[in-house]
Parts: sequence; C-alpha cells; structure tokens
Amino acid sequence: MNIGIIGAGHIGSALAERLTGLGHTVYIANSRGPETLKDVEQKTGAKAVTAEEAARRGSDIVVVTIPLKNIPDLPKDLLAAVPADVPVIDTSNYYPLLRDGKIQELETGDLTESEWVQQHLGRPVVKVFNNIYAHHIVEKGQPAGTPGRIALPVAGDDAAAKQKVMALVDELGFDAVDDGTLRQSWRQQPGGPVYGNDLPADKLRAQLDSLGTERTEAQHAEFLANHARMEQGIRQQMQQSSAE
Repeated sequence: MNIGIIGAGHIGSALAERLTGLGHTVYIANSRGPETLKDVEQKTGAKAVTAEEAARRGSDIVVVTIPLKNIPDLPKDLLAAVPADVPVIDTSNYYPLLRDGKIQELETGDLTESEWVQQHLGRPVVKVFNNIYAHHIVEKGQPAGTPGRIALPVAGDDAAAKQKVMALVDELGFDAVDDGTLRQSWRQQPGGPVYGNDLPADKLRAQLDSLGTERTEAQHAEFLANHARMEQGIRQQMQQSSAE
C-alpha cells in the first residue's frame, strides 16, 4: 500500500519503520519540512515529504499523528483531495499538563479526543495506536494466534474504513478489537483501564464492556483525574532527571 504519515514523532516514526519493513511505501512529513527528516528516512526507510504530499501520496491510508494542540494549525484543505474511501487514522491523546494546555470541549466531555480532531480535519477518522507505547509497536508485534498477543482498540463511524484499519493492525502483529463508534472511543483514552496496558483481546474486550458505551460524568471525571496523576508523575520524573 501507499501510506502517508503526517507526524514524525515517536508513533509516526515507529509506524513508518514497521510499515516499510512489511513492504509498504511510506511517505512521512513533519511541520518543519522534509529536509529535517534525513535521520528518520535513514532509520525507517520512509520517504520524507511535505504534509500535503503525504496526504496526497497516501492513496491507501493516511495517518495523522501530531500533538493534539497542533491539529488546528494544519492546513484547512490538507485532506480535501484525499478520496472519501481512504481511511484517515488519528492516534492523538490529550495531555493538558505536559503539552496541550486546556481544551475546553475535552475538559467538559462534550467531545471525545478524536471527535474533536475529526471536526478540525473536516472528515471522518478512525482512532487507533493511541493506547500503545511507540517502541511496543516496533518490538511487540506477533503472528496471529500467538497466545497473549497484544490487542488494540479501533474506533470509528465508517465500517469499511474501520475494517481496512483493523486489517492493518493485524498485519502489524496485533489483534484488532472493535471499540465501536468514535463517540465511544473515550474508552481507549488516557486515564482508563486499556490505556498503555498491552492487554490481549479477551481482556481488552472485557474492559471495554465493563465501561459501557455512554460515558457518564463520573467516568469522565475519573479518567481526567487518573490522567492528571500520571502527567504529574511524569513531570516530576523529568524535573528530577534534569536536576541530576
């Protein structure tokens, strides 16, 4: 396939490395221009291009994997020429303390993270790869049927796009578990039981089922509080490391 990746951070680079290793043609972009991605090209085998080129050349799948706060800064017509049947993957997570600042719609729970992204991109997205560490994408994929194989939740409103993305997840070495609509993708967001825990399919499904489908105010508050504690812990570790 031809796959465009907009964002060359940890997740974008990890996906590029694995996808080129599987024989796909990958075009990768960042906000600073392809001339700044020589190291990424060398490490991953992907072709560095502009964001517009990544969207255009990703004729089978486009991945948007940039900090949430930068989503509104993308060109408004970035995906305008991308055919409607090309899935657009969103990998984003909301980090209000460490990176993104407060985004009111996400604080109130009016929107899930990917619904917010979808509004800004102006086209449907499929949410996946947000709950797994980048180096695990590279290191922990296993053949189908392997006991304990890690499963990844996949949420979206377009059934055909979701199936194509789930097939890609399987090819990368992970079981794909349907997490319902984009409205239900809060279940895989930070602060919840499936975030960062590398669960096998049966345990992932059980956790998703235990959360229900409609997010309550109490669940939203719990997820935000859990995530805030995690962010605070990470910031303290960073401060300690810089002081040593």
